[in-house]
Amino acid sequence: MKKIFTLVSVLASTALIACGGGEPAQTSDSAGSAGAMAAPAAAPPPAMGEMTMPSWFQVDNEARTVSMTITAGSTTENNYWNFNGVTKGAMTITVPEGYTVTVELVNNDPIMAHSLGISTETSSFSGVPEPVPAFPGAITENPTSMVDATMPGETESIQFIVNQAGNYSMICYTPGHALTGMWVYFNVSADGSVGVQQ
Repeated sequence: MKKIFTLVSVLASTALIACGGGEPAQTSDSAGSAGAMAAPAAAPPPAMGEMTMPSWFQVDNEARTVSMTITAGSTTENNYWNFNGVTKGAMTITVPEGYTVTVELVNNDPIMAHSLGISTETSSFSGVPEPVPAFPGAITENPTSMVDATMPGETESIQFIVNQAGNYSMICYTPGHALTGMWVYFNVSADGSVGVQQ
């Protein structure tokens, strides 16, 4: 029994090391030493700053389309586990109800696979969130796989129709990534509001 426990411990440690080199970098808040797998804090409120149209976000109101490029690992923030350099809901992407959305996921993380999907969850993400998208087609291929998701240097595009106004999130489904902050808010507006807030 002791040998089995030791083997399981070694395998678990190896898996953690293979998943990105350990825990994400600590932020300036001193949350104590509760550990990386402690229950997540309540989600921050959605970003409420000025609505902008960054260069990676395009809208065609006549065609009723929104296109965006989301780069995983665009900075070293959160151990490269970020979307366009943003983590933990510090950005809100808003698209109008009924529009067709195209998302190009670019993975710039030097070592880790990432994925992207639109989730109905907006807080308290599990270590391995269930890969069920809020809209048909709103998730990249093999989203929970560390070897078959969007690998470093790869690009993957998804397209979907946002047919229900509401508050959602854009998350990485790779195990542990959303839990440690790889997510942003994704809202669908009933009044035609569109843009990005940070």
